[in-house]
Amino acid sequence: MTTTASATGPEGAAFLLTQLGSHAAARFAERVSRTGVSLRQAGLLRWIGGNPGRSQRELAEQFGVRPSRVVVLVDELEQQGLVRRAVPPGDRRTRLVTLTDHGHRTLRAVAAAFRRHEQEVLDPLSPEERATLTGLLERLAAHQGLVR
Repeated sequence: MTTTASATGPEGAAFLLTQLGSHAAARFAERVSRTGVSLRQAGLLRWIGGNPGRSQRELAEQFGVRPSRVVVLVDELEQQGLVRRAVPPGDRRTRLVTLTDHGHRTLRAVAAAFRRHEQEVLDPLSPEERATLTGLLERLAAHQGLVR
């Protein structure tokens, strides 16, 4: 049996992934914003929380941005009381970044928002279907160079 495009637009997995991805991203951004941070800030907090005491230079390399841009991003987090910078002994040019207590609380709130989001998006699927979908999406993302 063949499938034809509907009168309302194209059909197919890639189109559905695009629609679902856009919808899911907007809903997740909305949820994360309730924690007081943006999606970009949430990503930075997650990395810093998982890599405490790493340098701003390492942060720039991880996210593929200029070190000067990282300075601005970390400035924002520091102004919100989410991170602190430290200068290691003997290297005045390096800045090591760690989460503050407020940063840890915010990161836990972001993680809770993610869990709620995951549940909402995948609610119609059984645990087995979720596992299958995750595996397939991981393969597709790896093929596109989106995961390391």
